[in-house]
Formats: sequence, structure tokens, C-alpha cells
Amino acid sequence: MVKNVAKALFAKTLLVFALTIGSAAARADTLLIDGIAVDQQSATSRPKSGMSMANVEATYGTPTEKHGAVGEPPITRWDYPGFSVYFEHETVIHSVARHQ
Repeated sequence: MVKNVAKALFAKTLLVFALTIGSAAARADTLLIDGIAVDQQSATSRPKSGMSMANVEATYGTPTEKHGAVGEPPITRWDYPGFSVYFEHETVIHSVARHQ
């Protein structure tokens, strides 16, 4: 009798755990897909990897905020209204859409 109760309790606990994990994964998938769609839409209007800081500023204007270099190699971030640009030394390594 005790074994049957323990098995039933274990099965219910496992079911609750599986449902909790499953619902969290579904929300994460939705957020990831939404983020990819936004990123792909704005990819053509952002600086490309390999551009220089001078070229980015000449093309896109003065950023709204320039963050100082951090780490080694130095990584710098410039923020524009719709995107952020990451530089290693003086070269673009990545640009990302900002959540609007």
C-alpha cells in the first residue's frame, strides 16, 4: 500500500515538473522567434561586421550614446535609436536591433 502511494506521488510530481518545464520552453521559443524576426527585418539597416568606427559614424551619424571600452581586447558599444553596435578596437564585430 505504501509503495503504491509513493509511486502515485512520484508520478504526480514528475507530471507537474514536466508540465512546468514544457510551458517555460514554449514561452522561450516564442520570444526567440519574435527576436529573430525583429533582427532579420533590421539587418539591412545596421552596420556590417568589419566596418570602422569612422565609417559607421559617417554613415549613421553620431550615436546617441558611446560606452567606454571594456576588457581585453577592448569592446566598445555605441547606441543608436534602433540598434547597438559593438566594436573590437576600431572594428565592428556585431550590431543588434534594440527592443522598441
